[in-house]
Amino acid sequence: MFDYSALSEPIAAFASYKLNIQNASKLTVYNYVVDLNGFFRWYLETRKIDCAPEKLTFEIVSRVKQIDIYEYLLYVASQKQNGAKARARKLCALRVFYKYLVKNHKEVTENPAKDIDSPAVKPALPRYLSLEESKRLLDAAKANGKENRLRDYAILTLFLNCGMRLAELCGLSFSSLADDLSWIRVLGKGSKERILYLNDACKSALSEYLKLRATLPAKDKDAVFLNRSGDRLGRQGVQLLVQKYLRAAGLGGSHYSVHKLRHTAATLMYSTGNVDVRVLKDILGHEQLNTTQIYTHVNDEQMKNALNANPLAEEKGIKSEK
Repeated sequence: MFDYSALSEPIAAFASYKLNIQNASKLTVYNYVVDLNGFFRWYLETRKIDCAPEKLTFEIVSRVKQIDIYEYLLYVASQKQNGAKARARKLCALRVFYKYLVKNHKEVTENPAKDIDSPAVKPALPRYLSLEESKRLLDAAKANGKENRLRDYAILTLFLNCGMRLAELCGLSFSSLADDLSWIRVLGKGSKERILYLNDACKSALSEYLKLRATLPAKDKDAVFLNRSGDRLGRQGVQLLVQKYLRAAGLGGSHYSVHKLRHTAATLMYSTGNVDVRVLKDILGHEQLNTTQIYTHVNDEQMKNALNANPLAEEKGIKSEK
């Protein structure tokens, strides 16, 4: 995902630690690296330090003060139009980076980001497909007469029923599947495994695809989902096929994406299937319950029904006098 040789020594050491010691996901570490490189490019330029970003040293890193970070956050807000969420992410990268350096490298003795409060981020309700829209999306895949129809339908079915992440689906291997397709093992964030038990829709869609998969030439013999070349289907390939079917179902646009299908599965399980939030937490692979609680929001129909259920709802009011 990134070339260690292109990173400065402090950032490369941090990335290696997160990946190899803490088992952070490659995407998480990549995002940390992007944010750290952005900060230090700004820092070297504005502080007139004659050093290329890839030559950044522990000594230069140790010079950063709290005021520098405050100035940077102001810069990205005013000049780069970064919202609160983006600024909070950048601050988190710096806080975690310096925490690692203070603990592991004697050249750095203070964490300048430690006492800076994160920008307040207004929690947003997840965007998701309704039950009818989900069915339309699956129908769009059924209507595809091309060779990938069985594969694509199975992928959409797993997303909408299991709520798995994009990386988890791409990583599915035959060694991840129960022989009778009753469950699959997925590798989640932090390389943590969990078991997902498949319902009849998932079993049926996967079974039909696997009959075809057995006839396909495969460079990656263990990969469940293949691309046209016989390699494991990658993240971009999955994203493109999901967008294609969203458009075909009349649901295209920036509002919906692969991750929205995860939101959809979670919302349908909670609001329609009456799944306990603690069970939902384990299905989704969340570390903390408060991460899952975003799905406990009630929809407009539920609020309407709740008000109508009030025993005073049938009371007659006072008629106006004419």
